[in-house]
Amino acid sequence: MYTHLLVPVDGTELSERAALSALELAQKLGARLTAFVAEPMPPLPTMGSNPSVYTRDADAHLARTEQHAREVLARFGSKAQEVGVPYQGKFLRTDAVDDAIVDAAREFGCDMIVMATHGRGAFGELLFGSHTKNVLARCKLPLLVLH
Repeated sequence: MYTHLLVPVDGTELSERAALSALELAQKLGARLTAFVAEPMPPLPTMGSNPSVYTRDADAHLARTEQHAREVLARFGSKAQEVGVPYQGKFLRTDAVDDAIVDAAREFGCDMIVMATHGRGAFGELLFGSHTKNVLARCKLPLLVLH
């Protein structure tokens, strides 16, 4: 069966619900769980930007996103510990979130990905995109989609 689940989390209510469902599933399966946070890279400077201001803003962005990732992973880690599920948390900076999720599952030896979807429909996906749909298209592993 499944022994190692990857759960992409970002701290939103939707990903928290997916994380709790993944913990419940991992507990029932006797599986371990890896939570994965993909944080965005700093925005590129605009024309005429002062290099020292850009560097300061980029450094602040890096610190802020790392702190966010650590908080999300720590919160999830404490929940995993409460229910006795073996857990590890990882984060990466990238602007290619979908590819990062698929690559993380392969790198960490996961055999299933658990994700949530907003279920916005075709028009919503056109406007906002869908990480879940893109991961489904790129991944060869089973993907459990929660709504």
